[in-house]
Amino acid sequence: MTAPNVPVEARELAPAMAALRELQGQAAGPQVTGEWEVKCQNCGGTTGFNGSLTATRCPYCATPIQRDDVHNAPARLPVDGVVPFLVGEKQARELVEKWVSKRWFAPSNFRKYRRIGAFSSLYTAYFTYDADTASWYQGERGDDYQVRVGTDEDGDPIYETHTRWYPVAGEVGNEFADLPVLANENLSRERIRSLEPWPVEQARAYSPEFVAGHLCRTYDKDAEESFPEAQQRIESAIESSVRSDIGGDHQRIHELNTSWNWLAYKHLLLPIWLLTVVYMDKTYQVYINGLTGQVSGDRPWSKVKIIAAILAVLAVIVAVVVAFAVSRGHHTPTHHPSGPIHTTVAPPRPTSHR
Repeated sequence: MTAPNVPVEARELAPAMAALRELQGQAAGPQVTGEWEVKCQNCGGTTGFNGSLTATRCPYCATPIQRDDVHNAPARLPVDGVVPFLVGEKQARELVEKWVSKRWFAPSNFRKYRRIGAFSSLYTAYFTYDADTASWYQGERGDDYQVRVGTDEDGDPIYETHTRWYPVAGEVGNEFADLPVLANENLSRERIRSLEPWPVEQARAYSPEFVAGHLCRTYDKDAEESFPEAQQRIESAIESSVRSDIGGDHQRIHELNTSWNWLAYKHLLLPIWLLTVVYMDKTYQVYINGLTGQVSGDRPWSKVKIIAAILAVLAVIVAVVVAFAVSRGHHTPTHHPSGPIHTTVAPPRPTSHR
């Protein structure tokens, strides 16, 4: 591969989005950006076609799709960088084979995924965010102390925990780097989130050579629309840092104001191996991090196997109970009444003499 190894630089979010909105407002129609987009008629997922790729299967539902030249990509944020695959197809198949083989309660047919599933290499769209924040807070710090309130029956002391509160105020600064947010829809965000962390520091400046031969998706949500997810994580981290700064056993935050000194993003393509299985008219997907090999996915459950397992467990429990009862029956001693034994002897009958 002759693609240049150029580091990726972040773009400041506000001016970049202002320029994009202006461009979108002026555009009379779809614009060609070097990437073609096709919308799957089955699941609605948007797939980006790059280079020589003109036909494939939808990576989300395995439906055959083709590129229609009438559908050109509109004005979009350019791709800043890509992190090339480190996990090859052979290793990816071994990882998914191992994952599937451990799904004990999956239907047997599902475990034959090689015949009923589609396995694809896919570049998904991400926005990563960098931020520098300063936060001012007011609140209270709570310190616990023990108060003796009596004694128990043995004469030992009984204590209650009370909290003494103090007013506090302060300032904390936080820096965030490369917080990843998936910018594609029609994918399990929970499953893909579990593939983190992403070594995005290995990103290289985008070149079509990286995605040639792979499926590639452009974003469904732009950097501004995707930011609330990152903002939630940032605000949660700020609150944690404030509580740590307050200290004590308990904290109350009455007021918290944050200034964003710097907020930037990168538009990256991150690699995923994707197994899509349509089983009983329902789609199941297994995701593999194309950099670390982390696996996460969904699978169907076999009611027959679950019922059989429950019955087997019940049978074992019944067998143990019966065996225990029989064992106690064989060792039960014969009980006799306690105390001295009294024997009653009937007196002899008198003999009659005639």
